[in-house]
Amino acid sequence: METYDFSRLSVLIVDDSTHIRRLVRAILVAFGCKHIHEASDGPKALSQLRGSNIDVIIMDWMMDPMDGIELTKAIRSSDSLPNPYIPIIMLTGHSTMNCILEARESGVTEYLAKPITPKGLMDRLQLVIAKPRPFVRTKTFFGPDRRRKDSSFYRGPKRREDDGGMIEIDDLEGDAA
Repeated sequence: METYDFSRLSVLIVDDSTHIRRLVRAILVAFGCKHIHEASDGPKALSQLRGSNIDVIIMDWMMDPMDGIELTKAIRSSDSLPNPYIPIIMLTGHSTMNCILEARESGVTEYLAKPITPKGLMDRLQLVIAKPRPFVRTKTFFGPDRRRKDSSFYRGPKRREDDGGMIEIDDLEGDAA
């Protein structure tokens, strides 16, 4: 992957652990980041988002009074925040598949299990910059597309093998007579 100049990137670190915030800050400074904001919990993060122009959020899952999943949902569904599309990197000690899926379903963009490494964080930052995911809005979900594969080349009538209810492309292109 290409190397980026992070000097203009504005990052919000949200973690109730001062130690983790300092560690993530040190890594970001080593990457060249100059605009780093911190919040120790979800409500403080929401306040920061209202008052600052943030490009990326790196947040913990387990926090009180609002955990990272609740914070992600609040960001994605808020009308009062400037950017519900902001990339969110979940940095957490929870690395089971159920936790990863729950984070993805809440609208998290990328997932990084602790212990944090500079390479892991660099990889996630580069992904949200170089390959931003399109956002999807349905009745039950708003967030980055959960699929990583580029299926834009597909020209058939169905996107999935088991998609029996999918509208045929020919139905949409025909005359409405």
